[in-house]
Amino acid sequence: MKKMGLILSIIFGTILLDMLSKGVLLYLITGGVPLYGPAWDVVPVPYLMAHVCDFFNIVFTWNPGTSFSLFRALGESAPLVLVIATGFIIGAILYYLFKNAKSYERVPLALIAGGAIGNLIDRVRFGAVVDFLDFHIGGWHWPAFNVADICICVGVGLYLLNWYIARRKCIKSVKGGK
Repeated sequence: MKKMGLILSIIFGTILLDMLSKGVLLYLITGGVPLYGPAWDVVPVPYLMAHVCDFFNIVFTWNPGTSFSLFRALGESAPLVLVIATGFIIGAILYYLFKNAKSYERVPLALIAGGAIGNLIDRVRFGAVVDFLDFHIGGWHWPAFNVADICICVGVGLYLLNWYIARRKCIKSVKGGK
């Protein structure tokens, strides 16, 4: 029961941080927080909000694709295809997380699930995901991203690191080491 509380706290905390950050940006731009609507009707993009420093801007943009704007070529069917695919992936992660996940997998998978749900909420509401963190070096810009994307990337990184550590421990114990 304790593990379920931790998992749910991470998932809901991730969603809350993501929705709050996006909601504040929408509020600053539109004077309100639209509940739904076609993305480009809600806020035309791109929209530069603040030049923070030499390598970082806060922008407002819609991402109809996935990470790094992949699958944008799906056109008008992209939102529906991505909502269905993301829903299945989230379902599989949550099932595994609550049924079979090892202790070292719980936090990373909860971060991944929370981030994926945060972006799924945008897709259902607007047909695209709100992205706003823009890092750049000179004229080269990393694709804009959001809090949900950060949680997904951190979750994947932690998952791989934890998997590697657990694997090393297992190999060591099989060989008779400590």
